[in-house]
Amino acid sequence: MSDRIAIQPSQPRKFASATALLAGFVTVLILSLATDQFFHVLGVYPPWGEPMHGTGQNLLALSYRVVYAVLGSYIAARLAPRNPMRHAMILGAIGFVLSTIGAIGGIVADLGPIWFPVALVLTTLPCAWLGGFIHEATSEKTR
Repeated sequence: MSDRIAIQPSQPRKFASATALLAGFVTVLILSLATDQFFHVLGVYPPWGEPMHGTGQNLLALSYRVVYAVLGSYIAARLAPRNPMRHAMILGAIGFVLSTIGAIGGIVADLGPIWFPVALVLTTLPCAWLGGFIHEATSEKTR
């Protein structure tokens, strides 16, 4: 009976951790794709599937992706059952891996300048840290 009691508390925490990470990831994904679509519809970006070589276009895409990455990491930290910075950095590590895979694919497919996917990879972990830091800084003020 005591073994069962010791196991049960970790299950809700694991679920809450997974939910926090998923919420942060989905936030970044949906906001990024929705903003991309918005700029495609406006004609700021070329149609989907066509290369985007304009420096201004890529800087615009990088700027909102950085903001969304910070926001997603903040959400993961905010929803974390404990160790909020760890959750933010785990989300950053997931983003780093996915961004690296995307960068390799984007460079091979020549979808735009090489610096853009490289910048996404290089900003992923600092954005995750910043999202976690913002959560920690704001949560200390409310205590």
